Amino acid sequence: MRRRNDPSAGGHAGDQVFAGSLTLFGGGVLVVFGLIVLVCVQLSRPAFAKIGFFHFLAGSDWNPVEDSFGALPFIYGTLVTAAIAIVVAVPVSIGLALFLTEMAPARVRRVVGFFVELLAGIPSVVYGLWGLMVLVPLLRSSVQPALGKAFGFVPLFSGPPLGLGYLAAGLILAIMILPTIASVSVEVLRTMPSSLREGALALGATRWEAIRMAVLPYARRGMLGAVMLGLGRALGETMAVTMLIGNQPEIHASLFAPGYSLASVIANEYAEATGAIHPGALTGLALVLFGVTLLLSASARLLVRLSTGQLRSAA
Repeated sequence: MRRRNDPSAGGHAGDQVFAGSLTLFGGGVLVVFGLIVLVCVQLSRPAFAKIGFFHFLAGSDWNPVEDSFGALPFIYGTLVTAAIAIVVAVPVSIGLALFLTEMAPARVRRVVGFFVELLAGIPSVVYGLWGLMVLVPLLRSSVQPALGKAFGFVPLFSGPPLGLGYLAAGLILAIMILPTIASVSVEVLRTMPSSLREGALALGATRWEAIRMAVLPYARRGMLGAVMLGLGRALGETMAVTMLIGNQPEIHASLFAPGYSLASVIANEYAEATGAIHPGALTGLALVLFGVTLLLSASARLLVRLSTGQLRSAA
């Protein structure tokens, strides 16, 4: 005798329609993704045929006049600015989430939570304008000279304090992804059973020890997911990065130097690209951005699985 909740038993017609609709929606996501990749491949084929895919990835020369295109400076700029954003935003976001869920009074939690959500709704062009008017002059006059004086022997902090560059773009990205990571982390921490925290406190743990030994291990997987959401926005952000990174297709070791990112060069040049090679090269950059995002997402999933396995073995 078949169980009533067995999908193979046929079931109600409405259930079948509902299940079929959900399957269609799920498959539609894959179809849209596949169409985007297919169109990008078709448009970038003339450039890859002339330049070569691996030469395109490893090349550093970008000269539309001579049909010479290399994606390496843009890949470098994208990864550097995203890395700066993650390094700066993750500790602040996790700390803010722990403060809102573990320590803040209810009134403070509501006020701070409202402003965190407000930050997430600010358009990127506004962040870019604020960065040009406030952040860049501050970096040029105070932060970069101080970093150069203290750590100038390190290539990362060498060179003249220009204001515009990798550091400015990375910091504005950190501000932009902070509310995303913090909001998701707060929701993850709210799902934690109170018995875990109370059990740690009952065993004599301090509040910090309870957070470190009970709260963070439970929420680690969800927090990694929040970081990946923030990283995805950092990799694909266009307008604010375009306004602050300096838009120079070169590779520099110094964070003070200007650079370029994949999304920025596509936004800047696609409207004026002519012929088949230049638009194809820009579409190839879009494919590279797809690949970088996919690779980092796969690495994040692997990291989540490894960390979850370590936690289970330790338990």
